[in-house]
Amino acid sequence: MRRIHILHENPDWVAPLVAALQKRGLPYADWFLNDGVLALDEVPPKGVFYNRMSASSHTRDHRYAPELTAQVLAWLESHDRRVLNGGRALALEISKAAQYTALRRHGVPTPRTFVVSGRDAIGAAAARLDGPLILKHNRAGKGLGVRLFEAAAAAADYAASDEFEAPVDGLTLVQDYIQAPEPFITRMEFIGGRFLYAVRVDTSRGFQLCPADVCAVDGGSAPMFHIVPDFHHALIGPVEALLRANGVHMAGVEFIIDQDGRAYVYDINTNTNYNPEAEAAAGVSGMAAMADYLGQQLAADDAAAEAA
Repeated sequence: MRRIHILHENPDWVAPLVAALQKRGLPYADWFLNDGVLALDEVPPKGVFYNRMSASSHTRDHRYAPELTAQVLAWLESHDRRVLNGGRALALEISKAAQYTALRRHGVPTPRTFVVSGRDAIGAAAARLDGPLILKHNRAGKGLGVRLFEAAAAAADYAASDEFEAPVDGLTLVQDYIQAPEPFITRMEFIGGRFLYAVRVDTSRGFQLCPADVCAVDGGSAPMFHIVPDFHHALIGPVEALLRANGVHMAGVEFIIDQDGRAYVYDINTNTNYNPEAEAAAGVSGMAAMADYLGQQLAADDAAAEAA
C-alpha cells in the first residue's frame, strides 16, 4: 500500500498532522530519523515522503538527525519517489545563510548579514554595521542564539565571554537589526508552494516565535498570534517563485517592516507549525490544508503508478 511517509525527529510537532490524516482516513507511516541504518542497496517503499526535519533538532539531543535525513532524501530522490520538502529544502532549513542567498537571488530583501566562522571575527564583522545589531545561529530555530546588541563593542565583548553560546555548525550570523515601528513580525504560511494565510506575531516577549502549542512562552495574557484577514503583500509572488525553484512545498516565511515601510525577510521555516488558538479564532486550519494537500499528492502518485 502506498502511504504518506512523514520524516521527522519531533513527535510533538507531528501529532497535529497525524490527527488530520487520521480524520481523513489517509494511510501514513512515521519515520523517526535520529539514528539507525540506511541500506542504500534496498528499494524505498512506495508512496509520498514529506520531510519535516528541523534545524533545532540538536536541542532535543538529535544532533545528527538532519545529516541522516539528507542521506535518506538523496536515496529517495534517486529512486524517483515523490518527495515533498526534499534535499534542497532541507539545505535551506539548516542554513539561514543559504536562505538569504536564495532570497536575494529572487529579489527578496534581507537584512545585511555577515557569516562568521568561530568567534574571533565577530567583533570585526559587527563593526561593519551601523547601530544596533543581532547575533544569531546559522543553524537555528526557536530563536536559538538570537541576541540584540546596541553597539559592535558589546557584541565583541559577548563573543569573547564565557556566556557565548556556540552555534552547532560553528557559524554565527552578524546581522543588521531591523527596527520596526511596532513590536510585531509577519509570518506567511505556504502549502504546496502556494500562499495560505499570514499571521501577525507579537515580538514584545522576545525572539522565541515558534507558533506551535509546545513552543508556548510564558508572560502576558494577550495572544501572541493573530491571523491577518484578506492579507495581500508584494512579497508573496517572489517567495512563491523561490519555493518552487528550491522544491519547498510547505514553509513559514517571516518578514519584518522597518520604520520606512520596507519589508525584509529574515527566516524560512520548512518545518512549519501553526498556532491552534489563532487558527480557531480565524476559522482556518493549516494542518487540515496540509493533510488535504498530502492526500492529493498521494492520489497523484497512485494515478502515476497506474499509468506507468
